[in-house]
Amino acid sequence: MKLWQKDKASLEEVERFTVGMDREMDLYLAPFDVLGSLAHIRMLESVGLLSSEELQELSAGLKDIYRDIQTGDFRLEDDVEDIHSQVEFLLTRKLGDAGKKIHSGRSRNDQVLVDVKLFLRHAIETLTQEVKIFFDLLMAKSEQFKDYRYPGYTHLQIAMPSSFGLWFGAYAESLVDDMIVLQGAYRVVNKNPLGSAAGYGSSFPLNRKMTTELLGFDELNYNVVYAQMGRGKTERIVSQALSNIGATLAKLAMDITLYMNQNFGFVRFPDELTTGSSIMPDKKNPDVFELIRAHGNRLQSLPGELSLIITNLPSGYHRDLQLLKEHLFPAFGTLGDCLRMAGLMLEHIEVKKDILEDKQYQYLFSVEEVNKLVLQGVPFRDAYKKVGLEIERGQFTYATDLHHTHEGSMGNLCNEAITRMMTETIDGFSFTRVHTALDGLLA
Repeated sequence: MKLWQKDKASLEEVERFTVGMDREMDLYLAPFDVLGSLAHIRMLESVGLLSSEELQELSAGLKDIYRDIQTGDFRLEDDVEDIHSQVEFLLTRKLGDAGKKIHSGRSRNDQVLVDVKLFLRHAIETLTQEVKIFFDLLMAKSEQFKDYRYPGYTHLQIAMPSSFGLWFGAYAESLVDDMIVLQGAYRVVNKNPLGSAAGYGSSFPLNRKMTTELLGFDELNYNVVYAQMGRGKTERIVSQALSNIGATLAKLAMDITLYMNQNFGFVRFPDELTTGSSIMPDKKNPDVFELIRAHGNRLQSLPGELSLIITNLPSGYHRDLQLLKEHLFPAFGTLGDCLRMAGLMLEHIEVKKDILEDKQYQYLFSVEEVNKLVLQGVPFRDAYKKVGLEIERGQFTYATDLHHTHEGSMGNLCNEAITRMMTETIDGFSFTRVHTALDGLLA
């Protein structure tokens, strides 16, 4: 049974094709559909479209459904089209005509919009917490291994001395920039589309600012046409933020798969965190990091996937938008899994010490020797030429003592500043305000 059904049933083939994975995706939205409805009915009562008694009955019924969702006792019945229909049918079954009034002043278009935004807002908060945990681990490892030097590379050729303090800290600071972008996506998400109806508003005297406050949104999507146009655009912006984090993890994973290789031998992990071979008994494969790399690369393709789905759509609602959910929603789980697994691995990383004592890395110190001559008054180009000739003639000598003191160098990692930037970025989210609003709505 469908809310929009009139006198003829759809062909089974059409129904199956148009529904697709939507029922499965609706389970992501279930608690948020209830929250949106709780705010909507309070607004309806305030403008005279529900009585106070009906509001009390509907609120109690919706909170019961919310509890069932939280405890896992909620399901979409086989003959019910979607989450919105299921909630309304449950209320109507229990409360009669009062349940039928819940949809006044809204369309499934803005109902889906607000559900998606509430879901994305919650998912971004969860992701932020997971990123912060991994960031803190990187910062701790940066401090732990700040004196462990290893070769830096350009073009995959040995270049200059680096340290694992720098390496861990680099990925931590990369996450800071990723979170700045995620905060921007959150600001786009955290605007209320409810009341835009099918994209053209309503003749009812809706109080859209009231639902904005009740749901803890920072702002309204004011223009009702743009509220609908924002669907697809919002998801694409969020997907770009996810892809950035995926890119950071993929690059980190690639580094580690190289550094674990016996020709590098910079890091290793306990045997139980690696995998073996069916034929080679010595193998300790970096499967976890290879999969993190692959998942990270898939996440980088996500904005392109969503962009192609919505390319050239005119304004207004189109069924194409339904497909965005099955690409975007599971991506949060994938990214969370990658962060947790990367954290598990790095908790147990073993880093080799004194790597640069090996003579094969002697030319890493060529720039250090050039700089020493410059400090003695030799022009840089002359010093460069002198050291270059010594290398060609096999006369190069060097010292391994390093004195890098400028900001962000081996001797001055500036980890406190990187941590401050992350803290300031996370503080820029309005999570506390959202919790206060939703707690009041559910009270």
